[in-house]
Amino acid sequence: MKMLSEYKLSKETTIVQSPGNIISDMDGETVMMSIDNGKYYNLGTIGGCIWGNIKTPVSIQQLISKLTKDFDVDQSKCQNEVIPFLELLLKEKLIMIEKDLK
Repeated sequence: MKMLSEYKLSKETTIVQSPGNIISDMDGETVMMSIDNGKYYNLGTIGGCIWGNIKTPVSIQQLISKLTKDFDVDQSKCQNEVIPFLELLLKEKLIMIEKDLK
């Protein structure tokens, strides 16, 4: 279980897209291919919105605040869905934590 803690994010964590991904819009859903791992991902509509909001470094708290306004969703519900999604992106090396950029 130790590996799981490696991908734990908090609202204070600052994240950004990892380079080396090819992004495309397919009928309103964002799909991508990671050059590094050769996998395809379908981020869907909301995942695509999240992806678009992390082109530049942003704290997870800032991201959640923006999403709650854009989608008129409860903050705790948004947090409970966004953080696990971001942890998956981190595990797949599709995003980076800002401290790793230095």
